[in-house]
Amino acid sequence: MDSVLNPYTPNAGASPDIIVGRDDQTKAFEVLLRRLSRGRTHQSMIVTGLRGVGKTVLLNEFGEIARGERWEVLELEASKHDDTRFRQTMASLFKAALLRLSPRAKWTDHARRAAAVVTSFAVSVDQQGTWSLAWDVAPEDGFADHNDLSLDLTDVLVAIGELAKERERGVAILIDEVQFLSTRQLEALIQAVHKTVQRKLPVTFVGAGLPQIAKLAGDAKSYAERLFQFPKIDSLDEAEASEALREPAAAEGVQFEEEAVQLAVEITKGYPYFIQELGYQVWEIADQSPITQLDVETAREGYEAKLDASFFRVRLDRATPLQTAYMRAMAELGPDAQKAADVARIMGRESSQLGPTRAELIDMGLLYTPEHGYAAFTVPDFDKFMLRAVPTLTVPEVRKRKKT
Repeated sequence: MDSVLNPYTPNAGASPDIIVGRDDQTKAFEVLLRRLSRGRTHQSMIVTGLRGVGKTVLLNEFGEIARGERWEVLELEASKHDDTRFRQTMASLFKAALLRLSPRAKWTDHARRAAAVVTSFAVSVDQQGTWSLAWDVAPEDGFADHNDLSLDLTDVLVAIGELAKERERGVAILIDEVQFLSTRQLEALIQAVHKTVQRKLPVTFVGAGLPQIAKLAGDAKSYAERLFQFPKIDSLDEAEASEALREPAAAEGVQFEEEAVQLAVEITKGYPYFIQELGYQVWEIADQSPITQLDVETAREGYEAKLDASFFRVRLDRATPLQTAYMRAMAELGPDAQKAADVARIMGRESSQLGPTRAELIDMGLLYTPEHGYAAFTVPDFDKFMLRAVPTLTVPEVRKRKKT
C-alpha cells in the first residue's frame, strides 16, 4: 500500500476523511443557526464525551457549517488561564470578528459602538496600557468597564450581536476543552449568552468537553440546563464503526474482507480514535486489496504499541508517583467507574488521605466523576494500559491532612 494515500488520521482533532455517526449533532447545530438567523431563540450546545470520541472533530465541523451560513466563527481551546489572559484572548477574537463583520471603512453606528465596547473590554484588562488591541478606538464609558467579567462579557456579546443582526449575519463562539475554563469564566459565558437569547440576537456559544461539563455548567448558573443542550457522543455502533473503517479505504480503491472488518470493530470497540489508529496501521502493513483478517491481526501489535507509546503514555507521564498509584489501583478494580473508598482500600489508605489526589487527577482531565463518590478514566482501555505499564502497585507514603 502507498503510505501517501493512507486515508486514516490518528491525530488529535484531525478530521477523518469521512465523519460517521454524528448526523444528529450536525443537524441540531444547523437548526440552531437557522433559528437564530430568523430571530428565534434556540438552545446552544455543549457536546460531552470521553477523550478521542471526536468532540474536536465535531466542533471543527460546526465551524465549517457556520462559515457556510456566513456566520463569524470565534474558535478557542480553553486552558487554565487567569481572567486577565482570558479577557485578552477574547478581546482579540472579538476585534477580528468585528472587522470581518464590518470593515472599518464601512462602519455604521452599531459597528462604531461595538468597537468602542470591545475597547472598553480590553482596557479593563490593563488600564496602564502595557497591553492593548492596537487600534485607535476610544472606549465606551459605562459599558464593559464594570470590572466584573460576567457584566463586561455580556456588554460585548450584546454589542457584537446587534452588529451581526444589522449585517444579517451571526456569531458562533466555539470553545473546546470547556472543562478547563474557570468557574468565573464559564459563568460569564453562560450569563452573556443568556442575555443575547433574551434580546433574540444571532449569537451562540457551543462548547465541547469531558462528561462533567453538564454539572459544571449547572453549578455555574442554575438556568444552564435550560439554556443549553448537552448531547453526549460515544463510541460508534457496529454499523457505524464498519463504515468508518471501510469508506476511507474504498475512496482509495481498497476493500476490506468482512472478517477483517469484524475483527477491527472488535479490537477498537467502535472507539473513533482507535479506529483511525488501527486503520492506519493496517494500511501500512497490507500488501494489497482486499485487506484480510490476517492483515488486521498482524497490525494489532503495532497498533497497541503506538497507543501505549503516545495516546496513553502522555497521560501517565504527567502524573506524580501518588497519582500514578491511584490510577493503578483504579485499574486493578476494572474499567468501570470506581468508588473512592474502594480505591483507597486497594491502596491501604483512607479516602480522606487520597481525596486531594483524586481531585488533582480530575482537575488534570485524567479522571471524571460520572456520579457522586465515583471516578472513571477519561479514555477507554486506560485500565489495561495501567496494568501493562505499571505491573506492581507501589503506594508512596501519604499523610492525612490536618483540618484547619
